[in-house]
Amino acid sequence: MRPYVLPAALIFLLLPGVSQADWLFTPSLGVTFGADATGNEHFTYGAAIGWMGAGVFGFEGDFSFTPEFFEGDDGFNLDGGSHVGTAMFNGILGIPMGGQHGGGFRPYVTAGVGMLQAEARSNNDLFEIDNTEFGINLGGGAIIFVSDHVGLRSDLRYVRSLEDPDDDNAFDVALGNFDYWRGTAGLTFRW
Repeated sequence: MRPYVLPAALIFLLLPGVSQADWLFTPSLGVTFGADATGNEHFTYGAAIGWMGAGVFGFEGDFSFTPEFFEGDDGFNLDGGSHVGTAMFNGILGIPMGGQHGGGFRPYVTAGVGMLQAEARSNNDLFEIDNTEFGINLGGGAIIFVSDHVGLRSDLRYVRSLEDPDDDNAFDVALGNFDYWRGTAGLTFRW
């Protein structure tokens, strides 16, 4: 047996109110827009997996990928490809209306931190960007449950990079120069 399986199982069993909680999985589709995506609005896809208690607090892991992020409709084309990907850990504050069984409605706000990866390159590698840095996201949305286990989720988030810390080894957190908005919708599966 792997050494981390038993501690992970114990943590899972000791989570408060697990029997009164919802695990949520949402694959989603959407679009990026605004800020650095202005004029370069592109299709994005991703997924979120999270936990919401019977109360208002929860958490989730949110992952997204936007191909051709830096390629616009103005004829600018990066034959080598471009994309932006995010992996964020978020806190959720949501109000359950209608309970945790059957139909219901849960509006929420969310915020978190994680990694933001941006890559763009020309076909001949003359031009290349490959950045992986910390980022933040904040937003909100709603989940409408149509049954015990299926719902519809709509979400709007602002995503922004954080600046690399200075070389003086001081703890320094500042907003970076790269940001955009992301709107998504998807099916939510609850168990």
